[in-house]
Amino acid sequence: MLINLVDWLKANFGHFLGSGLFQYITFRAGAAIILSLIISLVLGGRIIKFLRKQQIGETIRDLGLEGQTSKKGTPTMGGVIIILAILVPCLLMSKLDNIYVILMVVTTSWMAIIGFVDDYIKVFMKNKEGLSGRYKIIGQVVLGVIIATAMMFNPDIKVRMETNAAQEAGLAESDRVSSFIYTEEPDGTAIQKADYKTNVTNVPFLKNNHLDYAWLMPGDQESGKKWLWLLYIPFIIIVVTAVSNAANLTDGIDGLATGVSGIIGATLGILAYVSSNAIAANYLNILHLPGTEELVVFAACLVGACIGFLWYNAFPAQVFMGDMGSLTLGGIIAALAILLRKELLIPMLCGIFVVENLSVVLQVAYFKYTKRKYGEGRRIFLMSPLHHHYQKKGMHEVKIVTRFWIVGILLAVMTIITLKIR
Repeated sequence: MLINLVDWLKANFGHFLGSGLFQYITFRAGAAIILSLIISLVLGGRIIKFLRKQQIGETIRDLGLEGQTSKKGTPTMGGVIIILAILVPCLLMSKLDNIYVILMVVTTSWMAIIGFVDDYIKVFMKNKEGLSGRYKIIGQVVLGVIIATAMMFNPDIKVRMETNAAQEAGLAESDRVSSFIYTEEPDGTAIQKADYKTNVTNVPFLKNNHLDYAWLMPGDQESGKKWLWLLYIPFIIIVVTAVSNAANLTDGIDGLATGVSGIIGATLGILAYVSSNAIAANYLNILHLPGTEELVVFAACLVGACIGFLWYNAFPAQVFMGDMGSLTLGGIIAALAILLRKELLIPMLCGIFVVENLSVVLQVAYFKYTKRKYGEGRRIFLMSPLHHHYQKKGMHEVKIVTRFWIVGILLAVMTIITLKIR
């Protein structure tokens, strides 16, 4: 919004001091982080006081965990702090006509609504189960359909490729959505490029690291493109649903989901920057995605919001994010990875989320299996999700969170390194 205002002022009144800064993505991303932090820190305290005054406190089930009873009555629904700290700077610092920004604003708002309804039922209607699981899934499916449909059919979501490489990849002239773009290499070699509408994505660890989902469809290439939606839309729905629910499961002890989400957000911001930069994308041999530079700004908002919320959410937490925060963070991370065509890196980048989710699946499956076979259910872990297992073993939650953060940082570094390991 501000960049449009600055452009209007320059057009009508000429250049003025600082007007050129808004053309730099690094400046707008830096300003977004600062603004997001200010919103989190300034509004956060007031929102917490309001939540406490309205007695919007967390209801704690007795799970036999150390220090659990002291958390009773801690204000919840603090995810509103995260939502405001993301959306306000994003709307101010991003180009609002950018399709990627539009999709991220829709993702944030939609998941926030689902999370709010869930928290509202838990807090105000005193129903500990919250929103029925089927309705959560329906909401996540709708979001997955929106994202997948945009990726497949919106002409502004495109990949810039050399025309020779595009032909080798099986792209036809009908897939081209822009006029030819001519660039020159340092040695003087002229290169012809164009923007193409395709569902190609990056595959880690492979030398030729591009995969077109249409290649996975049976039949010839044209038939594969025609029926691609039968594969692509369900896959994107699974990604959105899995990551969103995994983030929700991870939000079990003070600062865990917040810190891990901030680490993932910073990594996705780096991936957005190199994907939007022609030189960096060419050097790293990854897909060049024009327009995704605005996702750098959004990722900056996400990181600032997580750091700012951590001010109040770190042990001992003054506020919990609730499902309004955790479901939204998971949805945002999934959407960013999909839009950047890095969804196949999610198992590594979101490794903490994956392990937490997997621990619950394994625990439930093993319990049901042993109950059916032996007449009594047995457990793999002392308790799931995994962070509760370590709590049951007597480890303090601060140490658990810190160690999970360290693992999250290692996974983030490994994710970035995959850009060169082929």
